[in-house]
Amino acid sequence: MTSPAAATLRLDDVLTQVAKDKGIDKTILVQTLEDAMKTAAKKHFGQDRNLEAKYESDKGVVEIFQAISVVEEVTDPLNAVNQMTVAQAGTRGMEVQPGDELVFQIFYRDEDHAEAKAQDEQYGDILGLKTFRRGFGRIAAQTAKQVLLQRTRDVERENVFNEYKDRKGEIVTGIARRLERGNLIVDLGRAESVLPVREQVPREVYRPGDRVQAFVLDVLREAKGPQIILSRGSVNLLTKLFEMEVPEIAEGIVVIEAAAREPGRRSKIAVSSRDGDVDPVGACVGVKGSRVQAVVQELRGEKIDIVEFDEDPARFVCAALAPAEVSRVIIDEANHAMEIIVPDDQLSLAIGRSGQNVRLAAQLTGWKLDINSESRVKEMREFADRSLGALPGVNAMMIETLYAHGFRMAKDIAEANPDVLTQIPGVDAANVAAMQEKARAQMASDAEALDKLEKDRMARRLEEERKHPDELSQEERLARVRGVGTTNVDSFKQSGYGTVEEIVKEIDLTRLGNVAGIGIKKARQIKAAAEHYLQEETRRRAELDALKKAATPLLG
Repeated sequence: MTSPAAATLRLDDVLTQVAKDKGIDKTILVQTLEDAMKTAAKKHFGQDRNLEAKYESDKGVVEIFQAISVVEEVTDPLNAVNQMTVAQAGTRGMEVQPGDELVFQIFYRDEDHAEAKAQDEQYGDILGLKTFRRGFGRIAAQTAKQVLLQRTRDVERENVFNEYKDRKGEIVTGIARRLERGNLIVDLGRAESVLPVREQVPREVYRPGDRVQAFVLDVLREAKGPQIILSRGSVNLLTKLFEMEVPEIAEGIVVIEAAAREPGRRSKIAVSSRDGDVDPVGACVGVKGSRVQAVVQELRGEKIDIVEFDEDPARFVCAALAPAEVSRVIIDEANHAMEIIVPDDQLSLAIGRSGQNVRLAAQLTGWKLDINSESRVKEMREFADRSLGALPGVNAMMIETLYAHGFRMAKDIAEANPDVLTQIPGVDAANVAAMQEKARAQMASDAEALDKLEKDRMARRLEEERKHPDELSQEERLARVRGVGTTNVDSFKQSGYGTVEEIVKEIDLTRLGNVAGIGIKKARQIKAAAEHYLQEETRRRAELDALKKAATPLLG
């Protein structure tokens, strides 16, 4: 048989080890064990008994005690089990007084235990335990085990919740375990978390065992345990990754003023510096792009634009639309909107694929943005001259005034509030009704004119796109390079870069950066864009040559 000493060591060692493994205070386990044994004893011996339980670490057992009050005479039959008369105590050689309290230990480890036998012989009729002690040791052990396991789980869950509730808004790293209804379960070590479908990036696929780094979106207290909600699509993941990679941000020297993100596709962040000697954009980019590339790699190739924040909203918007160049900006403070005018060759770049660039720029700056090309603006101005000029009492000066107030065609006049029109300088209140009546009549012909303008514009665009590369002049080829554009062609030619190939061959980026003061950073971008253009031109030439070759036999 195992000695009591060995059993003592095992029980105390078990409590110590469980406390260490689960991160639970040992005193909590001891208190839980005592409560479990007390509950089991009351259930077995009677709920009315005044019982207490105490863990003895030296013995490795939880001892059960019953308190007996000494009375002159039992007057409360319901509480008789907790009382002893002076006479009963005297017959057993005890000198007591009414009001004294006697404490008896209830032995349950072994029904043949010598101490239990002696107690039964002397106090059995008082305590009334002899017939009830049988089997209590086994029941107590089972109850204690169940309660201890449940309490351990509860405390463990509470510890996990307390640990992670303070980590809300941080980045954590875990291991992908399984998918449940599309949600990814991530093992964080001490707890499991969930990456919901709505917070996943569409292009990302995880398999069991893959490393997952995510933003802690929320920590919820649930009946089955704390639920840790992660996110890979949050814009906060982007900013936190930059805080991890850029010491200047962590130190507060560089500040992320705003961020916008379309998960898995493209992001923009605006940064500023509190130290005039620190370039905020350069700090985020790092040497040879090492810092931003680390973030890009973690986001699985997501393109990131880093721009410098500016207190001037117009300058900030121009920076946010990079790499597109902006000709001018018209600000509408009342509607918190801007009309952005760009060179024709920069329009698609400014808008971006499926409107992505302008959409992110709007999110980043908080302004409503409407982008138009210079030729489009010119067309709309000519259209406004014809449309507004057809209204009674509207001359060239009035057209300028109306255009400046946002009225671009007769439809705008027809749908305007008469009170608003009367507040425009030069507009005669007596003439407003006639203006609006004529404007309503003008709307039909304006619609036809606008439709024709749009069709002509699309025809020109198609004609331009169908041009064979060999049909383009060197100036036209140069203008098609992103970052050069029609406005900078002359500057590049004067600096010795008359062709796209000459830009690609240039090794000295400092010399290329001196062109019209574009700078080394933009020179690097333009050289990369020139290389990309040559690749696309080769592909386009091959496609058109193949089509021409296939069509030759058909043409006879």
